[in-house]
Amino acid sequence: MPNTKSAIRRVRRVKKQTQINKIRKSKYKNAIKEMELIIKSKNKEKIKKFYPKFQSILMQVAKSGVVSKKTAARKISRVSKKIKI
Repeated sequence: MPNTKSAIRRVRRVKKQTQINKIRKSKYKNAIKEMELIIKSKNKEKIKKFYPKFQSILMQVAKSGVVSKKTAARKISRVSKKIKI
């Protein structure tokens, strides 16, 4: 239990930030799952359309620090290798 005013404010701030981070993490996971489904469907048109959005989502999440930049880059690299762009 926080005792000082600043500690109370900090608890509130951490709670808000945790919510935001959860949203970002789920956005990241959903993008990866969606890309995997599109790759399995082998629809090249959908792949080409979604790939830039996929990259954008992963780099936005990495920029905010929810996942590391290297992790996001690795995921993007492996997907691009699968689809051979």
